[in-house]
Amino acid sequence: MNLTKQNPAPSHLKAPTKKWWRAVTDEFDLEPHHLRLLQLAAEAWDSAQAARAVIQTEGMTFVDRFGSPRARPEVGIERDSRLAFARLVRELDLDCAPPSSTPRPPALNSNRRAANAR
Repeated sequence: MNLTKQNPAPSHLKAPTKKWWRAVTDEFDLEPHHLRLLQLAAEAWDSAQAARAVIQTEGMTFVDRFGSPRARPEVGIERDSRLAFARLVRELDLDCAPPSSTPRPPALNSNRRAANAR
């Protein structure tokens, strides 16, 4: 059941992310719990992009009060947001291919060496 019309992209998402939301919801039939995961993925992507924008203008490091270089907090935000996005998209299983119309025979493992064989 496609809920795209009842559940448009959240208004706080950036325009490119809203476009991605529409593309995903047009392509896939998502249940309400999938839409929540999709929203979290979209928010994670926007957070990663916002952090990337700060890193591009301010750099990856700053000098603390002791004169030592430190990683900017945005570096961690970008990393964590990218990981969250990747995991959420994987959880949604958006990149799966439709099942093949002709089933493939099972793989033959007879030519493979055993792990302990020499």
